[in-house]
Amino acid sequence: GWIIFLPVTGGRPPMILCPATPLSAPKGEPVMTDVYIYDALRTPRGKGRKDGSLHEVTALRLSSLTLNAIQSRNNLSGHAVEDVIWGNVTQVGEQGACLARSAVLASDLDESIPGLSINRFCASGLEAVNLAANQVRGGAGEGYIAGGVESMSRVPMASDGGAIAVDPSITFDQYFVPQGIGADIIATEYGFSRDQGDALAVESQKRAKTAWDQNRFSKSIIPVEDINGITILAHDEFMRPGTDMQSLGALKPSFKDQGEVMPGFDKIAMMKYPHLEKIHHIHHAGNSSGIVDGAAALLIGNKEFGEKYGLKPRAKIRSTAKIGTDPTIMLTGPVPVTEKILRESGMVIGDIDLFEVNEAFASVVLRFEQAFGVDHDKVNVNGGSIAMGHPLGATGAMILGTLLDELERGDKETGLATLCIGSGMGAATIIERV
Repeated sequence: GWIIFLPVTGGRPPMILCPATPLSAPKGEPVMTDVYIYDALRTPRGKGRKDGSLHEVTALRLSSLTLNAIQSRNNLSGHAVEDVIWGNVTQVGEQGACLARSAVLASDLDESIPGLSINRFCASGLEAVNLAANQVRGGAGEGYIAGGVESMSRVPMASDGGAIAVDPSITFDQYFVPQGIGADIIATEYGFSRDQGDALAVESQKRAKTAWDQNRFSKSIIPVEDINGITILAHDEFMRPGTDMQSLGALKPSFKDQGEVMPGFDKIAMMKYPHLEKIHHIHHAGNSSGIVDGAAALLIGNKEFGEKYGLKPRAKIRSTAKIGTDPTIMLTGPVPVTEKILRESGMVIGDIDLFEVNEAFASVVLRFEQAFGVDHDKVNVNGGSIAMGHPLGATGAMILGTLLDELERGDKETGLATLCIGSGMGAATIIERV
């Protein structure tokens, strides 16, 4: 594999330049390594309030408990993985200062394993998995732990601030409006009614209850225990299985005042979308995602990693994608990122057996189903964030794990997970059962 240049004249010695690629190395695209999911687990979701069961548990402890569960379930030891990539959105206070590295040090993992905290808003947990998968695919390590956490009861959403919502140099040019207004713009633009949003929410609650009643999450749930080993929470706490159309119909739209009164975000939005005569505010607490606490993690690696630890792969990560979208309406990302990932994978929507589309707001899922003509029976079949809650930094990893469990339970082959993202982005992952 040594490249040697011989001088044509003179007495100079040969120049040895590089002990690099053999001369017979193949040309063209580099060979990529297959990436597998070996394990996926999560905590239950606790109500994101002071009276929630996980309020006494810090994001650091939720993270370290999850890492310990991954380690013990898979008999990992020493420098078992290349890195821990961890999503968390509100990176301030006790969730700041590279929480990923703090979590490694607070866990039973070896201190030689580093940690990387990332923030792609609501898709942080999925993006952590995607980053890790692409590191393995490119040869930068054999195994990773990836996932995320959010303690919304202890570190309130948006308490970290951010230019996107307050700096005039960007808010004016981008016609910034809050996410809830963006969700209502989707409903208005694509013709979704309050009843459609409420019906989706009722179905989410029904499906989540069925999933728990039938123990569909049992493979993945790790109960949260206190320092004395007493279980604090073993079940998703936010669910409201008695929800019906009548109870939802009594709720006041959450973003109507924001839009129509001061500061009047509807007028700002309609400056960008002048074809809208009025924004219809259909979203409220019952058909929007719940504020909760929780953590989730996946163990991923190449074939050699699995052989080293005697692990059987559960699924292959076939493809990942991300995209930027309109920052005002903000939450339409699942549609273009799905188009992108299908195109890059050489697939069509009919090749996907199951979908997990994060229920940030009802209109996000309704728009996804409308855009692709997807039957709701294939989307969020075990309920979603409207029923169980949306722990921002963890949700992407949670829904990917749920998708994997359901592919196995239903003997299906291929699944796609996707989320809308603040400031106008989308992320997606396609997995195939092994």
